[in-house]
Amino acid sequence: MSSNGRPSWDEYFLKLAMLASERATCPRMHCGCVLVKDRFVLATGYNGSLPGQPHCNEVGCLIVDNHCVRTNHAEINALVQATTHGVNIKGSTAYITNMSCTTCSKALIAAGIKRVVVFSYFHDTLATKFFSDAGVEIVKVGIPDKLINYDLENYSSAQKTERSK
Repeated sequence: MSSNGRPSWDEYFLKLAMLASERATCPRMHCGCVLVKDRFVLATGYNGSLPGQPHCNEVGCLIVDNHCVRTNHAEINALVQATTHGVNIKGSTAYITNMSCTTCSKALIAAGIKRVVVFSYFHDTLATKFFSDAGVEIVKVGIPDKLINYDLENYSSAQKTERSK
């Protein structure tokens, strides 16, 4: 948090990724991803099943080699959302709640992501190596403060009236 009480841009977009992760449907891990360019949100994703297919939280996980394969990961869903809507993400930043798995890191690199910001590392992955080899900047920040400060007691009706104009 900056000295003026506002989150930094990285904290802000990581909080959006945290919010996206709340939509995740696999109980093994809730992950969110927000793709951003020039401080503009291009796409979001969270880990969940394919459209029209049952979700883990409804029918259970489908485990192969100790990984749930029923769901797409947050990064893949964000990339698919961008593609579906014709959004060019080349040169953008991926804000992800957890470090990508090896497959997602390769997809992000292939899509042109130039920067990855995370607050949690994922075990058993080659993502860091692939990102580094591809020249993708990796920034690890502390977990953002989850508390959102609403000072409704000091919010005057004069401010409210001024904003509604």
